[in-house]
Amino acid sequence: MTSRLRDHWPEYLIEAAGLGAFMISACVFTILLMHPASPVAIWITDPLWKRAVIGIAMGLTAVALIYSPWGKRSGAHFNPSVTIAFFRLGKIAFGDAFFYIVAQFTGAIAGVLICAALLRPWISDSPVNYAVTVPGRYGASVALVSEFVMSFLLMTTVLVFSNHKRLAVFTGVLAGILVAIYVTLEAPLSGMSMNPARTFGSALPAHMWKDLWIYFSAPPLGMLAAAGTYVRLAGAHNVICAKLHHGAAETCIFKCGYRRTNTEPGQFHEVPPVNPKGETLQM
Repeated sequence: MTSRLRDHWPEYLIEAAGLGAFMISACVFTILLMHPASPVAIWITDPLWKRAVIGIAMGLTAVALIYSPWGKRSGAHFNPSVTIAFFRLGKIAFGDAFFYIVAQFTGAIAGVLICAALLRPWISDSPVNYAVTVPGRYGASVALVSEFVMSFLLMTTVLVFSNHKRLAVFTGVLAGILVAIYVTLEAPLSGMSMNPARTFGSALPAHMWKDLWIYFSAPPLGMLAAAGTYVRLAGAHNVICAKLHHGAAETCIFKCGYRRTNTEPGQFHEVPPVNPKGETLQM
């Protein structure tokens, strides 16, 4: 554990910073679209269109983070559920998974607290309320099912695309599109989380603990179900790496089955994986 922290701390820091940036974006756009004093909220009055704008903003934020140099290095999980699913698939070591999850929760909390410090009193106003994710008017059971289904579909998309040589480069785009669609259409059901750290980051300053169990159970269970289904249908050998997008030159700390051999998108060559020190990893 100590050696992993010493060698892989940049990846852990990236995971914290990435989810922190995502939370800052979520809080800022929720204020712009939902706070009654915002000129944007006055201009766009239809709730569906409000959610659509927020969804597009959050989808673009996710895409930007995934394809950024930092996202290419850490793998752009930014979500404990994603990390847990890849751990189940044997692509990430226990120590790295543990520190990824700690970093993700730390980043989510820090992102919301930064907004709380800079954007008071707007962020604490009732229509915004720290961008919390809570069950909608149909109740906890619908929120539970919705979070499970969304997480299952997102992880399935990530696995199908990221492990296809020609389609791998589009994984982040598809993930961003799903985020935008989910925020637009599903948010009234569960608040659209799919991410325990994201929900906890907002719940902490808002003191909103009711139904928190939904967001700590449904997303990881949905992604684990997707991982298990993919392995049964495609085989464990077809899960090549835990990165959503492989860069051309970034190091890989995962139990990786390939490295990029040129700069052409989606072109990979199977070689023994190596760590940042150049040592061959055991699969």
